[in-house]
Amino acid sequence: MQMYKMDGLVFKTLVINGAENLKLNYQKIDALNVFPVPDGDTGTNMKMTIEAGVNEIRDLKEKNIYEISKRLSRGMLMGARGNSGVILSQLFRGLFNGFQGYDEVDAIKLAKAFEAGVEQAYKAVMKPVEGTILTVAREASEKMLKVVNSKMTIPEFFELYLQEVQASLERTPELLPVLKESGVVDSGGAGYLCIIEGMYKALQGELISIEPYKSNLHTASILTTAKGQKEYEFGYCTEFILQLSKDRVPDIDAFKESTMLERISDLGESIVVVKDDDLVKVHLHTLTPGQVLTRAQEFGEFLTLKIENMTVQHSQVVTTNGNGNGQSQFEQETYQRPEIRKKYAIVAVASGQGLINTFKEMGADYVVEGGQTMNPSTQDFLQAYRMLNAEHILVFPNNKNIILTARQSSKFVKDAQVHVIETTTIAQGFAALTMLDLNGEPEEVIADISKVIDNVVTGLITYAIRDTDIGGLQIKKDDYIGILNGKIVTSRRRRIDSVKELIQLANVEDKEIITIIHGEGVPPREVNDLVRFIEKNYSNLEVDVIEGNQDVYSYILAIE
Repeated sequence: MQMYKMDGLVFKTLVINGAENLKLNYQKIDALNVFPVPDGDTGTNMKMTIEAGVNEIRDLKEKNIYEISKRLSRGMLMGARGNSGVILSQLFRGLFNGFQGYDEVDAIKLAKAFEAGVEQAYKAVMKPVEGTILTVAREASEKMLKVVNSKMTIPEFFELYLQEVQASLERTPELLPVLKESGVVDSGGAGYLCIIEGMYKALQGELISIEPYKSNLHTASILTTAKGQKEYEFGYCTEFILQLSKDRVPDIDAFKESTMLERISDLGESIVVVKDDDLVKVHLHTLTPGQVLTRAQEFGEFLTLKIENMTVQHSQVVTTNGNGNGQSQFEQETYQRPEIRKKYAIVAVASGQGLINTFKEMGADYVVEGGQTMNPSTQDFLQAYRMLNAEHILVFPNNKNIILTARQSSKFVKDAQVHVIETTTIAQGFAALTMLDLNGEPEEVIADISKVIDNVVTGLITYAIRDTDIGGLQIKKDDYIGILNGKIVTSRRRRIDSVKELIQLANVEDKEIITIIHGEGVPPREVNDLVRFIEKNYSNLEVDVIEGNQDVYSYILAIE
């Protein structure tokens, strides 16, 4: 039978199959890295973003395509990670806007909805770059608007759309020279191709084996212990999504997270409450999940519900921390929102226990755990913001791939003004916090931070995952490569040789301080050798050493 219209159930099937196809191929997407370094995460970010959306719709029986896409968009928005994940979430958010007013869509309406997705995604990016996922989605949408007609079936539409996505992806190296030089296509566009390919496969009856996803929400270091209550060691991890009912909540728009929080706060700990339109997402650890659900139901009806016995899970899963002590994966640092409101609060992103501790010691009120290989989600930032009581929140993403997510999350904050400081490296964030002076108005503080950031030279040392030639520099697999302000400048077989050469190329004569942040697996004698080298050859530099414990990058150098 020919399919001329697609309803919500069909759309859900297509999206789930698209997510599954990406799940099978995301590591290949990660490997499409311009630099031959082990930090490719585009596929991972896109996979986790769409999985967060799939978690919202998998069990729905709704046939209305607008309602299904609305729930999908919400989930992807909260779960979005990295630039590619945020852009993907915006493509689907625009798609849902394009479905508004329709129970089902034909090929013409579908083409217009994809166009709305492209428009939404371009709006989300301050400086769109062609030769990326944006280009791939736009060119495919433009092609379909030209060829679509009332007689086109839904399978025919996706067949042609997939062909154009593939063709556009293959053209990306011609639009972005760095892709051509590295011999790869755009990784975000390749991830999008996997999703569309999976959607088309579903229409051909090729359903990929589906494994249940685990929720990607509420995984950061969480939140609060009820005041005056004994902290639970384990208990039940309870998560649910509640749809507010007008007969129980007359003014849904005015309903605040604090109302739910006050109602259940005496029953649990690690509580997270997030409201989005008429939906309320709740996470908490409790000994009495039944009482929690009874109270929550005073406000509406459950759409999803999950209760896990952490005590049983703890007996099955015990990890070992860096000190060799047994530590449950559920044991997390507990934060509590301050009662006294202050003018400024600081949020920083970092990975590696040494770096996390360092940023806290330097004044960060909350550290969002994440970095190059595991970008935090929108939800992770929202959890941080909800634990702070300040007029202004200064956010240091410390990674160019996290800035867009930080910006997106700031739009949901109503009780504070969030300022995302565009620190693109850990070195910039470290230097900014070192010199941070909060005795001034936000404009003055941010202007001073910007001057500090502009003065910082960032050096990174990692290893090559493949042979390549970049900018005339021949790189062999497993070489230690030095990256100076985003450009690979050296490749050596010995790590110590690479870091020394990087410093020599950094033009440090007019600098005063070099901070060496060394990562996992770097022996103390090598660090001492490096310090002696600097002291002998660069008497103008004061040397500071920090054990960062970060992965991927053996050394992070902040030169200022």
